[in-house]
Amino acid sequence: MNANTRITISCTDRVGLVSDISGRLFDIGANLGPTSFMLDQGRANFITTCELPDTCPITECEAALFELPMEQAEITVEEIQPAPLLTRAPGATHMIECSGIDQPGLIARLSEIFIEFNANIVQLAASATDEKDARIYTTRFAIAIPADRAAACLATLANTAGSMRMLFRFEEL
Repeated sequence: MNANTRITISCTDRVGLVSDISGRLFDIGANLGPTSFMLDQGRANFITTCELPDTCPITECEAALFELPMEQAEITVEEIQPAPLLTRAPGATHMIECSGIDQPGLIARLSEIFIEFNANIVQLAASATDEKDARIYTTRFAIAIPADRAAACLATLANTAGSMRMLFRFEEL
């Protein structure tokens, strides 16, 4: 899924609220991504990132949500930009991609390696997808690695990615 919209709703709680909101989003063809709902001091808060179909502009989505029976509703529907596909980056010497089951500290562990080799992150794009029973996280780095340290840096990255059970690939630019 490539999320293009963030929806935030805050209103008075009631029975059936999540069902009504998610049902309305289903009716307009939204494909929900990460979604949360919680009660905070009597207010219901529903937040999701989703993909709206081309046939449903943001204004139409917002209008459809405002039609729901909600008291004291604050609704925000806004366009968000997906993480870039990162194919080229000025100043980078290598494109690096690591992909595998999402885990805490993934970006931190990988990016710490660059410090050791005086490599600089020029651009970073990360995305997550749900596949079968796992959340797959893909991180793409555009990196400027000093030529004399590139081989050692790439070997260390490959070893670290392997220890984290991630697929690793790189392209020299």
